[in-house]
Amino acid sequence: MKAGFVNIFGRPNAGKSTLLNLLMGEKLAIVSPKVQTTRHRIKGILTEDHFQIIFSDTPGIIEPKYKLHEKMMQAVKASLEDADVALLLVDINDDWNTCNEIFSSLNLKVPAIVLVNKIDTVGDAKTNEALSFFGAQKYCKRCIGLSALNSQHKEQLVKTILDFLPDGEKFYDGDEITDLSTKFFVAEMIREKIYELYEEEIPYQTTVVIQEYKEKQTLVKITAEIIIQRETQKAIVLGDRGKMIKKLGVTAREEIEKFLQRKVFLELFVKVRAKWRDNDTYLREYGYV
Repeated sequence: MKAGFVNIFGRPNAGKSTLLNLLMGEKLAIVSPKVQTTRHRIKGILTEDHFQIIFSDTPGIIEPKYKLHEKMMQAVKASLEDADVALLLVDINDDWNTCNEIFSSLNLKVPAIVLVNKIDTVGDAKTNEALSFFGAQKYCKRCIGLSALNSQHKEQLVKTILDFLPDGEKFYDGDEITDLSTKFFVAEMIREKIYELYEEEIPYQTTVVIQEYKEKQTLVKITAEIIIQRETQKAIVLGDRGKMIKKLGVTAREEIEKFLQRKVFLELFVKVRAKWRDNDTYLREYGYV
């Protein structure tokens, strides 16, 4: 039996969440073309007869500007400390030297597999050049080109990970696929729709808190608060005559119903909490610990 923690690191928008979802065959992490979508460490537990891999999607590595960012980077640090194998994900269209500097600065103590993502967007020549560049780095034990959107790469990647995974007993029961709560995923689905529907600073200055989650006989009743930073943002979130928040509620409810496989009654409220991203009390209350 092989078992261990395989943690995914990279810059914002490299495709870490898409990769986690591909490896798990389930949508555990929200995905958006906007940067800094992932704020928490999200674990996915992949169990087969002869192995258990605990994958972690981590926030994109950034220079912190707020206490929220500091909490996000603490999640990255924790992932570095307990990793058995590191997956270093790079967007092939990103600046390779910058990615290399970041990966080198991690001071990894475990085997690292460099994954050059989005090779479907370039030709073979650039792919081979990227594989040669990262494959030559000291931290790199193996370098693989892939498209995290394409499931054909999953089997090869899992086989490569198992080459470096230690022998050991399972950490989780076989039927578990994550250690996070249903409420967490519901909040994340609402936040994903905020990223889809709103522009400018709104997604980045917003968080979602589930205040009520009740399973009734015929449906699940959910009450959620959308936390924003300024009064002026409230009108934007609500929209003209409440049109935007109604649209948000409909699209989020549909996504949650697919996830829960149950009918959902969803209520959304908007609350202003000035500078919540820099307030330790609010960050703890909203689950950023």
